[in-house]
Amino acid sequence: MRTGRRNLITDVAGLRVGNAEDAGILTGSTVLVADAPFMAAVHVMGGAPGTRETDLLAPDKTVQQVDALVLSGGSAFGLDAASGVADALRAAGRGFDVGGQKVPIVPAAILFDLLNGGNKDWAENPYRGLGAAALDAAAEDFALGASGAGFGATTATGRGGLGSASLVLPSGHTVGALVAVNALGSPTVGESRHFWAAPFEIDGEFGGLGPAPAGAFDPLAPPRLKGGPGENTTIGIVATDAELTQAECQRMATAAHDGFARALYPAHTPFDGDLIFGISTGAHPLADPVAVPILLGHAAALCMARAIARGVYEASGPPQPAA
Repeated sequence: MRTGRRNLITDVAGLRVGNAEDAGILTGSTVLVADAPFMAAVHVMGGAPGTRETDLLAPDKTVQQVDALVLSGGSAFGLDAASGVADALRAAGRGFDVGGQKVPIVPAAILFDLLNGGNKDWAENPYRGLGAAALDAAAEDFALGASGAGFGATTATGRGGLGSASLVLPSGHTVGALVAVNALGSPTVGESRHFWAAPFEIDGEFGGLGPAPAGAFDPLAPPRLKGGPGENTTIGIVATDAELTQAECQRMATAAHDGFARALYPAHTPFDGDLIFGISTGAHPLADPVAVPILLGHAAALCMARAIARGVYEASGPPQPAA
């Protein structure tokens, strides 16, 4: 396997990602969109998720494709970013047709960044505007680190961030991951700068420091944790151009949670809302319906672990609100 040309989730052809931030509030939103609806599912492993329209993504529900996905800061307020995206898509004629009315399907997930020092005393919820701005900025190339939903994110050992990575399978299928890291736990080993995800790094994409030296980690010591209950969550998307059913997208998202466990210590706690969307553009059929899905899940976990470390690495210094 090798990385895609951009080493971004947009190496899955047809996908675009946009970011928008508010430096005063110290928050932001990220939107993933395509030119046509795409298959989507979700798997939640954290104990404190914040979501919109995720019930629709169960394989037994009527609507199996979505128009966009939103990752946002702002806790429950951030769910309104999806409203801004839905408004803009409807104006563009996008959405599920119900008797001539277009209803864009825009599931969303949020992270908690309300205690990071930004000015949260807003008179009107800002996230609808951030969602619309992120959609307007959607492109194949986009910024990582202190960008979009990762703009105000933190972890137990410092800043969080927005990360992405990709792989091309021997079958020719592409897999990509996008993640906003705001974890209760730590992406680095002990007091070192070495990432837990170091064994999976490709071409120095998050600093090339390699695995932590012996003795850097005491497995019996309590893990370092950030803040208090409810102040966390890592939310992500894994995507492929392989033709998958909604149930197969959900299985890929489930496998991608291994990437959380490889890159964050600890992950999936009662106070994280850890969640991964799994999506398929359906561009390329599965020549081998047994072997390829196994590799898709494996690649999704690898991409997610790398994306987490890359997002933290690309963010520099603690979040600082604008003066």
